[in-house]
Amino acid sequence: MSTASLAALPPPLRPTDDDWAKMLAAHVHLGTKNLDNNMTPYIWKRRADGLYVINLAKTWEKLMLAARVVVAIENPADVCVISARPYGQRAVLKFGQYTGSNYMAGRYTPGTFTNQIEKQFQEPRLLIITDPRTDSQPLRESAFVNIPTVAFCDTDSPLRFVDIAVPANNKGKQSIGLLYWLLAREVLRLRSVITRSQQWDIMVDMFFYRDPEEAEKEAEAMEEPKVIEAPPADFTAGAPTYGGPPDMGAGGGEWSQPGGAPEWGATGGAQDWGAAGETTSTTWDQPAQPYQTPH
Repeated sequence: MSTASLAALPPPLRPTDDDWAKMLAAHVHLGTKNLDNNMTPYIWKRRADGLYVINLAKTWEKLMLAARVVVAIENPADVCVISARPYGQRAVLKFGQYTGSNYMAGRYTPGTFTNQIEKQFQEPRLLIITDPRTDSQPLRESAFVNIPTVAFCDTDSPLRFVDIAVPANNKGKQSIGLLYWLLAREVLRLRSVITRSQQWDIMVDMFFYRDPEEAEKEAEAMEEPKVIEAPPADFTAGAPTYGGPPDMGAGGGEWSQPGGAPEWGATGGAQDWGAAGETTSTTWDQPAQPYQTPH
């Protein structure tokens, strides 16, 4: 990469080796196979497979310029960050959370910047968009009301109504998250919220897009109680040992001994079923009495 454009930056604003490694790992430099004529100055070369490679030195230079513009706004709430692309919705939310900017994730309501009757009417002083093609409606309305616009532009992005174009890959979720993370970190450094000698404690993964289904699965896995398995019980510990069946002749007694069990043939053991006077029920030979109907 050519670093001629970085010579104009002071040493504190120059990227470190870790910044270069992050941008290369997130594929910030990879464009598309199409090229807009206005994006030609930001192209480094074209690969054999037809993809245009963006000059990361120009990307870093424009990021520093965009951060200085954001810091120039006295009220952070006057900066509006918009992303209709799903991969950038989490990034703009985190950017607004850490910098105090106003953000719009998802569908943009037409007339938010131009129609004063709208409930969501706003008058921002600076607009930051993720893609000039997908965010074309707020970009057009910002031109009607003279709002300066910062946009992350790919090789095929139109630059109409864009004031500061940051050349970068605006289609990958890692690339979009890293760009907003770098911009938010530089804004906080210029505001003296964090120092340049220490690393920002917010990881870049917080700005990456997360699939809702995967996030729900991770949340369910965290909420599931952990089952603690008890050690297997030892049923042989402390149990009496049996050497064999008990000796019935020595200590148990015989069944024929008196007092062991009553004899069935002994007198008084059972009643005589044929004895007279024992049965109280009528015989079956007697005629049944007629049934009388109650009055």
